Amino acid sequence: MDFGRSDRWRLPTAIKILIAGGFGAGKTTMVGAVSETRPLRTEETLTDRGTDVDDTSGVEAKRTTTVAMDFGRITIRDDYMLYLFGTPGQERFWFVWDELALGALGAVILADTRRLADCFPSVDYFERRGTPFVVAVNCFEGARTYELAEVRMALGLDPAVPIVMCDARRRDSSREVLISLVEHAMKLRAMPVGTTP
Repeated sequence: MDFGRSDRWRLPTAIKILIAGGFGAGKTTMVGAVSETRPLRTEETLTDRGTDVDDTSGVEAKRTTTVAMDFGRITIRDDYMLYLFGTPGQERFWFVWDELALGALGAVILADTRRLADCFPSVDYFERRGTPFVVAVNCFEGARTYELAEVRMALGLDPAVPIVMCDARRRDSSREVLISLVEHAMKLRAMPVGTTP
């Protein structure tokens, strides 16, 4: 058997994307909505012990939390595999982010308008690392709606950072968010160093 240069034996290129955002923003839901395989989840039940640690205001119905990561996969043709890593949202699990962020093409920051301030740590983190990111405003039923320009202003985002509306429960909507991120990241990679978009 020839294991030489045959395309038949070439491994697919792995593309790593992070799904970040605040506690209860929909990260686990998004990974589950788009993954072609059953996603790996590290969810644990919220207990009374976390009452003083986890702020559930605005997401009182939430019963579980991600403690390490979510993981999903999407095949893009035979030569590209998209690997999705959902980050934990609470501050006590942020130490995991550095490991998850290694080698990532970019990140989706899910914004929940009921708790918009929960996005600030993710925005700050990826800005400091120089990681391309998009902000996806997850549209929760009954939540107040805002114009994208209002969200941009509230988060203090650079005009070049894409902001999109989404429903993390829907595969097509989550897929569009991922496409926006990949296009944005590729555009930034194509730019000469020192220029701005």
